[in-house]
Amino acid sequence: MHQEDVIYSVEDYARAESFLPWQMETRVPGEVTEIAWMPGSARYRFKLSTQEGWRYRIAVASASTEHRDAFDHEGLAAALVEATGEKVDPSRLKPTRIDYRGADDLEFDFNDARWRWDGSDLRQFNEEDQFGVRSPDGTKIAFNRDHDLWVREVATGIERRLTRGGKEASFYGAVLPSPLRAAGLPGAGQPWKDTKVLWSPDSSRLLTHRVDTAGAGTITMSLSTPRSGSIRPEAVEYFYPLPGDDPLPTATLVIIDLASGDITPVDIAPLELYYYGSPIPGPDSSSRSMWWRQDGSSLYLLRLFRGDRHATLYEIGADGSSRVIVDEEAETPVDSNLSTSGPVNHRTIDDQDLTLWYSQRDGWGHLYTYRTSTGTLLDQLTSGEWAVADVLHVGEGYAYFTAVGKDVSEDPYLRRLYRVRLDGSSAGPELLTPQDGSHEVSFAPDGGYFISTWSKVDRAPVAELVRSSGESVGVIAEVDLSALTESGWQFPERFSAPSRDGRTRVYGVIVRPTNFDPDKSYPVIDSVYGGPQMNQAPVGLTEAARIWTAQAIAELGFVVVLIDGLGMPYRSKEFRDVSYRNLGDAGLPDHISAMRDLKVRYPNLDLDRVGIFGHSAGGYASTHAILAHPEFYKVCVSGAGNHDHRTDKAWWIERYQGWPVGDHYIEQANRTLAGRLQGKLLLIHGEADENVPVASTLSLADALIAADKDFDLLILPNRSHACGSEPYVIRRRWDYFVRHLAGHEPPSYSIRKS
Repeated sequence: MHQEDVIYSVEDYARAESFLPWQMETRVPGEVTEIAWMPGSARYRFKLSTQEGWRYRIAVASASTEHRDAFDHEGLAAALVEATGEKVDPSRLKPTRIDYRGADDLEFDFNDARWRWDGSDLRQFNEEDQFGVRSPDGTKIAFNRDHDLWVREVATGIERRLTRGGKEASFYGAVLPSPLRAAGLPGAGQPWKDTKVLWSPDSSRLLTHRVDTAGAGTITMSLSTPRSGSIRPEAVEYFYPLPGDDPLPTATLVIIDLASGDITPVDIAPLELYYYGSPIPGPDSSSRSMWWRQDGSSLYLLRLFRGDRHATLYEIGADGSSRVIVDEEAETPVDSNLSTSGPVNHRTIDDQDLTLWYSQRDGWGHLYTYRTSTGTLLDQLTSGEWAVADVLHVGEGYAYFTAVGKDVSEDPYLRRLYRVRLDGSSAGPELLTPQDGSHEVSFAPDGGYFISTWSKVDRAPVAELVRSSGESVGVIAEVDLSALTESGWQFPERFSAPSRDGRTRVYGVIVRPTNFDPDKSYPVIDSVYGGPQMNQAPVGLTEAARIWTAQAIAELGFVVVLIDGLGMPYRSKEFRDVSYRNLGDAGLPDHISAMRDLKVRYPNLDLDRVGIFGHSAGGYASTHAILAHPEFYKVCVSGAGNHDHRTDKAWWIERYQGWPVGDHYIEQANRTLAGRLQGKLLLIHGEADENVPVASTLSLADALIAADKDFDLLILPNRSHACGSEPYVIRRRWDYFVRHLAGHEPPSYSIRKS
């Protein structure tokens, strides 16, 4: 039976709201996140959820897992109230980029500013110090001023100009900026006035670049209701390379000797910039595309050439000379991780003259060793039909890494930690995390301990301190789900189903409402991403945000599925390459085949009423679904979609859709399929989207109008790419599915974000 008798109430919406991610932060006490180790120390800090909010805790890796508050939360909150005039809850503090320097001594970002708190005094950094980079010995700060790079002695305040001749179109030590702050909008974490240098370990040299933008393409962000208060619209112009652009902005690398002031050009061609930001990693970055030898005599550079099918690891001497250590090319992209969002898996072990190289050359992600000094291939350390995920630590003669698919008897997406000997003498990878779950691991800098946070979708997360040998010290914290389960909540269900080819298994998660009645029929909503750099279906409750977002929608009388089809990461290279030059596929045929398989198992799934939603790449994929598969998908809510890949950022699109740009770009553009629309479509986009320009959605709207198709359009003034998590957008998404998929009128309701 359908749910014709359902009348949606305010209570239904309130129950749905109670599952939104920010509400769940206090409903699941005991969750450990934001784990960070102090440099050169066995101390670690983390964020611990409580029933009131959360606390930042600190501990020392030892025979105990005892922990304490990392700082005086109440004191810091009071100081922030006094300094900013804003309401600050000590149980819900949200500092970012925390640099914990000691007991009640920390630096952090808050409200787009940098602060230092010593337990009694709160000081806001000036702009040059906020965006500057401190030397490893703490005696100097590099910063940019007037398009040139400067350095300041911390003790004396004496400043010295390191470069000269910088100008607006050719500047030193700075980034291509995101447009958000220029637009007067929040831009935490976005490149703005950041200084970009890489200090040598002994603080005697630094690597930086000169960025040249002459002739590079720009985008104009239009602000209909500018924050300046002007009644006239305003515009912000910024560099935004599109696929196929020529010329691109470039970064020419130089090494500066602090003692002599000598500036030495690096002997490689300038690096092309495909997005705003910089190729030089930040001090807290895990990208590891550039790093110094420990003795500071040279540095390493991993270069991906345009199209990502050619990768080279260079050694760069202090005199600017360069030589190739490893060079790899392929017909499809050469990746340094199973996901382009993951850390670079290459390492150099200088005291052993070894380079650890990650490659999918045999069809799976595995580890190889090379002789650094000669570039000679030595050994393949791992092999088989499974894949290394993240290299987390190299030391004591071992490489420690997480891997997926090693145990053929279990879910191939479960992550476990292993180690192998660097000399190739291991009989096989040694398992260090046998606990029944998928493991997210954080290693101490010296490799003596690690913290594993492990769970499944039907197992509460546990954070555990473990010695590098695999011996457990004890549990740091475990999530308490008792209040949830007592309220009727049930764990999501992890499932596998046949893909489009009938042989390959794809995996997903099904989420049901807390008041689920197996005798009723439920519309199905597909929560999609479709970007090949990440999976959508959670393996464990440590990936909770997507689960809670799905649970909230399910509470309105739907069953929600999250599925990873062919073309998504963390399987074989063949599996992943289905999406190469084929973003329009998005694994959607596998979503359809999986849902049809689920229907056989669960007749209460109503596949005559299937909806889909997604944001960003998911905005593109969800729209493509309703256009390419109108017989299956009936309602779509699409947020911030890159609907025409010719108008999206070059770094992401050229990697997945291929370079040079070809006819397949046009063929897979959603505007090309506009005439196929049959169902209900809501397009949402922030007018100030810095990541996927709003023109992408307006171009699709233009094509839908030309095709005489009815659709709904919501443009959000002054909203960035992150608009999908706004309460107003969430409520509009819910209303659209309730009205057009469930067939009922939603109640008048407002979601409030705490």
